[in-house]
Amino acid sequence: MFIITYFWTFSSVFVLKSFLRIREKIILKKFVSLIFVFLISAITVFANDLKFAQVDGVRFNPNDDKTVQTLENIINDINKQKDIKFVVFSGNNISKADRKYLKAFLKTANKLKTPYYVILGNKDVNKHKGFGKADYIKTLRLHAKTHRMIRQPNYVFEKDKNIFIVVDGSKEVITTPNGYYRPEVLDWLDEQLTKYFDKNVVVLQHYPIVPPSEKETYYTFKPEEYLKILAKHNNVKAVIAGHFGVNKEETVNGILHISTSEAPQYRIIEMIDCDTDTPTFWSTLK
Repeated sequence: MFIITYFWTFSSVFVLKSFLRIREKIILKKFVSLIFVFLISAITVFANDLKFAQVDGVRFNPNDDKTVQTLENIINDINKQKDIKFVVFSGNNISKADRKYLKAFLKTANKLKTPYYVILGNKDVNKHKGFGKADYIKTLRLHAKTHRMIRQPNYVFEKDKNIFIVVDGSKEVITTPNGYYRPEVLDWLDEQLTKYFDKNVVVLQHYPIVPPSEKETYYTFKPEEYLKILAKHNNVKAVIAGHFGVNKEETVNGILHISTSEAPQYRIIEMIDCDTDTPTFWSTLK
């Protein structure tokens, strides 16, 4: 009888211990699963991506139904996209330097659901024809909501703690396809890059400083001076331009140089993990 009782007790203890071990394993698995789910959720919540659109070379002419429809189509398409923070029109926005053309362009651009920013190209200004940079900026301030506080063709804006610097290389007196970033403009850029040393910076402009193709008549004058400025700073993550009508991406000295073709194509650009020191860029042509 003693042996039976002992055996029963021993068996019960063994079964109970086994049950507790199994229960502990189940609890541990559930705990690990919960931690995993929490970490995935945290990554999803705290990862910060920034998406914007670039439109180059619309060459809008209010008397040309094709260019009018092109701009309408681009705007309608962008308005359907999710999470677009802003749009940049990166130059050659109108087909000739004319106030009426720009006002008509802006009237259509105002249909965008997001803020938009405008850069000057070689088609946009011509002082000899009575529409220089001061006239262009004044028209922007009057008719484009985002530009009401912007007084110069070179300017800075911030999105999600990232700095976007618009750099003007257009010429208003001798208007040729060659861009030229004047010494005072490069000095200003140097000052901005120093000021925002602790921020990610994306430079937006019309004329590339790394040519995406061998069109010498489109080359930027003395690009080496500009490249020297960039080499002094480590906060520039990308330089985004157009002008050549060519789609290309190239990394030079750690900086991504993006060139985008003209409308009716446009580009969606995503800065992935834009709140880190090493954001990555993913772009899609539309």
